Amino acid sequence: MLDIGVIEDPAAAEASLDPIRTRILRELTEPGSATQLAAKVGLPRQKVNYHLKALERHGLVELVAERRKGNVTERILQASAASYLISPAALASVAPDPHRFSDRFSAFWLLALASRTVQEMGRLITGAAAAQQHLATFAIDGEITFRTAADRAAFAEELGAAVTRLVDKYHDGGPGTPAEGASAGGGRKHRLVVALHPTLKTAAPKTAPPNPSPNTNPSAKEQDND
Repeated sequence: MLDIGVIEDPAAAEASLDPIRTRILRELTEPGSATQLAAKVGLPRQKVNYHLKALERHGLVELVAERRKGNVTERILQASAASYLISPAALASVAPDPHRFSDRFSAFWLLALASRTVQEMGRLITGAAAAQQHLATFAIDGEITFRTAADRAAFAEELGAAVTRLVDKYHDGGPGTPAEGASAGGGRKHRLVVALHPTLKTAAPKTAPPNPSPNTNPSAKEQDND
């Protein structure tokens, strides 16, 4: 079972978005039969079997065992991943293209880069799993608070300069015609994305208004509520 399954096929994406099937996928992080699932999701076994066949057809669930119960063979299934992410490849004709944007400070360019990252990582993970190879990746995740917008702009400028220096230092751009996925010097190409964006704001907890003092002037209270 993968930690994250990236769905690229539009039909598989449609199948996964059905609320009942989503529930079934969540329940099948542990192996189970149609009979066991029926009790958990509150549906007849025949209805659960219908949904299981659709999910299995798209590779979202897998057969892990079969066991005999009298004259019946019970199939034990498990989700192919612990969680799923729908790739922009499922909407290939309308997926965002990073090449349409050139402004490093554009929120849409950042979104397009994130979309491309999901799409490329999905394919890399699938290929690495099929080849039974480790996929070499690296990421940094953190938060930073800027005192002013000027500080944020200065940080972005310094970060860009620092990354450029590192790229110039380690980039292999030797002579020759590179094969797909390789540099001109014969090394392995890697995608580099550095992202910075504000964190989501959390709603402040609601507090009850203070009780008015017995000496509160009614007219003043009405004025405050206008």
